[in-house]
Amino acid sequence: MEIKGKVHEIGQTIQATETLTKRELIVEYIENPQYPEYLKFEVIQDRCAILDNTKVGDDVEVFFNLKGRPWTDKAGKKMYFNSLQLWKLNVLTGGSSSPQYAPPANISSAPEEDDLPF
Repeated sequence: MEIKGKVHEIGQTIQATETLTKRELIVEYIENPQYPEYLKFEVIQDRCAILDNTKVGDDVEVFFNLKGRPWTDKAGKKMYFNSLQLWKLNVLTGGSSSPQYAPPANISSAPEEDDLPF
């Protein structure tokens, strides 16, 4: 999967466990300009270096895998977690210009009655 957006935040590389290093990237994704989304991607192990030359404000194309897994807590309740694992990043521009986003799907040009985001 891939999306285009603007780098909003870049995390430091952290040692999550003895054998796992990870880093987070927050990308502002604008499908609907009225309600921008802030998506958190994680980079693990040797791929943490992918973010070394990336700066806040850069327009980027992010290639990622959607991962999901179940987890059962001590009380026996099952929960599910999703993560977006980044595996490739293309810097499109250095933040000096606005990113070009695809127009939102199924958005009417007529004003809406209420202003709720859902």
